[in-house]
Amino acid sequence: MNASMWINNRSSLDDFILLGFSDWPWLEMPFFVIFLVAYMFALFGNISIILVSRLDPQLVRPQAYFVSNLSLLDICYTTSTVPQMLVNLRGPEKTISHWGCVAQLYIFLALGSTECILLAIMAFDRFAAICKPLRYPVIMNQRRCIHMAAAGWISGFANSLVHSTLTVVTPRCGRRVIDHFFCEIPALLKLACTDTTGIEAAFNVLGALLLLVPLCLILGTYVLIAQAVMKIRSAESRWKAFNTCASHLLVVFLFYFTAISIYVQPPSSYSRDRGKIMALFYGIVTPTLNPFIYTLRNKDVKAALGRARTREFWVKTR
Repeated sequence: MNASMWINNRSSLDDFILLGFSDWPWLEMPFFVIFLVAYMFALFGNISIILVSRLDPQLVRPQAYFVSNLSLLDICYTTSTVPQMLVNLRGPEKTISHWGCVAQLYIFLALGSTECILLAIMAFDRFAAICKPLRYPVIMNQRRCIHMAAAGWISGFANSLVHSTLTVVTPRCGRRVIDHFFCEIPALLKLACTDTTGIEAAFNVLGALLLLVPLCLILGTYVLIAQAVMKIRSAESRWKAFNTCASHLLVVFLFYFTAISIYVQPPSSYSRDRGKIMALFYGIVTPTLNPFIYTLRNKDVKAALGRARTREFWVKTR
């Protein structure tokens, strides 16, 4: 009896079955340890950045505000999938309830959509800081920052509602074995028992709009930033300006590379093994690396974390 048949006999008819690494059971314990450690690092790193961004008055407010939004998003991002993955790796049953699968699909996609928009907003913040330094406090005032971040979150969740609804209502004819770690659109559409050409076309259009439009805005913004920086006479000032953008550009590359490789393609051409690898990358690796990227590449954040280790810092924040 193969793994999927054995799991199928132990699960409720209303549950979805997440195969994960069931075909390679000897990998489950090593991956359990790796995912657990990565999840703890993601929580620790992102919570640390949120606390420091909120409490340290020396950080530049708009930038710190958006970085803390990204950290909050990454905490929710990993929490929406990793705990369920850990349970399935350690337990004999690799199942998730129907509504648990729907909630996981909606939340994970909503957070990913929000990150697309938030990264574009952060690029605009860098543009305003470097190209319009005298007007920066006016352009990126507190009220505008809140409105921009709120618009990103609302747009992300609205986009997810459309994608998730189209995915959930697709007839599956009783199919419920998902060859993946969690409930994701390409893997769920593989269960469809009807022609999904129309849905795939809709997803390609929506995915292109959500991924490629913000990416084009980010790239266009950095072209303007590069032009402005090259006009600076001091080599030290040019390097400092480029260095402030390096962490954001690295996060953009890590996120968009994996997201485009999965969502800007027909789900019918979805590769099982490639999809799992990409899912591990953008679902666990990237959210874990993000806080450390901002810590190592951003001198202000690094200095703030250093101050947070002193007793005087916590005395002042009381």
